[in-house]
Amino acid sequence: MQFNKITSSGKTNIAVLVVKSIIGLAVILGLVFFLNKIDFPAPKKEIEKIIQNENFKIVK
Repeated sequence: MQFNKITSSGKTNIAVLVVKSIIGLAVILGLVFFLNKIDFPAPKKEIEKIIQNENFKIVK
């Protein structure tokens, strides 16, 4: 007895790929949208680091 694998035509595979791509893109855009809505804490004052006045070597 021999088993035959029945596969679908190429047109439906392209349609499935397009639908999956659109769904994936929608999920990524949704994540970006919701991450923009979150107000992450930021420093209230500027952080400033003072570099001492030394002789720096220029490497070419």
